Amino acid sequence: MKTLVVVLGPTAVGKTELCLQLAEHLHTPIINADSRQIFAELPIGTAAPTVEQQQRIKHYFVGNHHIQDYYSASMYEEDVMNLLTKLFQKHEQVLLSGGSMMYIDAVCKGIDDIPTVDDNTRNTLKEKLSREGLPILVEELHKLDPEHWAIVDRSNPRRVVHALEICYMTGKSYTSFRKHAIKKRPFHILKIGLNMDRERLYANINNRVLQMMDHGMEEEARRVYPQKGLNALNTVGYKELFEYFDGKTTRDEAIFKIQSNTRKYMRKQLTWFKKDNEIKWFNPENSKEIINYIDSNI
Repeated sequence: MKTLVVVLGPTAVGKTELCLQLAEHLHTPIINADSRQIFAELPIGTAAPTVEQQQRIKHYFVGNHHIQDYYSASMYEEDVMNLLTKLFQKHEQVLLSGGSMMYIDAVCKGIDDIPTVDDNTRNTLKEKLSREGLPILVEELHKLDPEHWAIVDRSNPRRVVHALEICYMTGKSYTSFRKHAIKKRPFHILKIGLNMDRERLYANINNRVLQMMDHGMEEEARRVYPQKGLNALNTVGYKELFEYFDGKTTRDEAIFKIQSNTRKYMRKQLTWFKKDNEIKWFNPENSKEIINYIDSNI
């Protein structure tokens, strides 16, 4: 039976090393489901698989785009489904792993067929955001699509701008395209969730941020700083360092904020994943138990 084994969990829980072991056991490549690890310019700050790890196991969707590229969960769904058609010709099981909730759901459940935004509309909204600021765009969304305005994260410019892009381009509300219909997939899906004691997970996050800084995250952020307005850089780690570069905070304060905001994101991930009753949860250290569970369900 063709099976997509999905390994998911919060940041810093230990997905990468476990998935290398699982991929070797299943003799399968790994499809990455992290929405920031796809960007070639951000390997350190996104904790992307290293060159050595990618040599050990073939990875897809790691560093295959650039921060200037427009990419969305719906595009990811299409790309991964096309890839799976090819991979399942050679493999009985394929492994997908990551922590980006929308990317995982796009593959497992499908995503609404929202139109791809054209370059003119994207540039128009980008300039409008830069010129007028987020609060003005939030108010405009309130007028054009009050239903989506009521539920969207109004502090997230990427979410607000994307909804307005659809309104501008189609003349219809973003809500009108959201059907929330689950698509049937031509393969079995087995979901493995990884979690651990909360305090230990906090410690993992704090330590990993320090390791990233030791490995050159500040230098990586400085290289992309001239393009700090890009959506790809509106993410934890880079935003805080950009504030440091702008003189709004100290280096130590920036590191503390990265740790704090990463912990906040981790809690958001777990809240999202815990709603999915199809996920079987494990401690990442119990690799034998996980392998036995997979073997008995494929």
